[in-house]
Amino acid sequence: MKTLNVVVWNEYVHETTNEKVAAIYPQGIHRTLADAIQKFHPDYAVSTATLAEPEHGLTQERLDQTEVLLWWGHGAHDKVADAVVDRVQARVLQGMGLIVLHSGHYSKIFRRLMGTGCGLQWREANEKERLWVCNPGHPIAAGLDASFTLPEEEMYGEPFGIPTPEEQVFVSWFEGGEVLRSGCCWHRGNGKIFYFQPGHETYPIYHDANIQRVIANAVAWAAPQGRWPGALNAPHAKVAPEPLGRK
Repeated sequence: MKTLNVVVWNEYVHETTNEKVAAIYPQGIHRTLADAIQKFHPDYAVSTATLAEPEHGLTQERLDQTEVLLWWGHGAHDKVADAVVDRVQARVLQGMGLIVLHSGHYSKIFRRLMGTGCGLQWREANEKERLWVCNPGHPIAAGLDASFTLPEEEMYGEPFGIPTPEEQVFVSWFEGGEVLRSGCCWHRGNGKIFYFQPGHETYPIYHDANIQRVIANAVAWAAPQGRWPGALNAPHAKVAPEPLGRK
């Protein structure tokens, strides 16, 4: 089986500044995610990158070799250099897969690729979340039951300012009654994009077996199917203005 080159990108800020987060992810969210992907796909080449590294660990040379990129961001979206966002956008258009996690919905790269503000409603209230599989035949849902529950999670709710998903894999219900389109797929150029909502840093979300399976499935789904060389010449869209209703 062909090796897939996967990079897990993480701000790696909360784990170094918040003791509670550090206790849940002592080696960082990126390491937990990388280990989970490797468990499901031992043949993949999985590595990590963080905000503080030179060029955020995403040099042109490295991105040229990356086939699927995972993105976790929250408190430092504005610290991500626009030049790096340009590179990631170009690679997605060429065919690199992109998986955006949790608060990454508000990252520069996701907002640029979506062309909208990507705002939503939120409440950090230790609430139960149930994720429903609304597309059981989709490869990202492989191996899952009809639904699964997270005992505690931050609430993300509609309206969610994203373009209509091309494929809807999950929808979430929260204990307070809110719902969210929590697992969404798009194509941009030749690349596939998957947004997956669970993953607030103060809960052990990425240790959950179902969450790990979803992410591992998504990596396989997002693998490039080809390459569009002309994408490098495509004009870059401006980041949408900051939306209301999101921290």
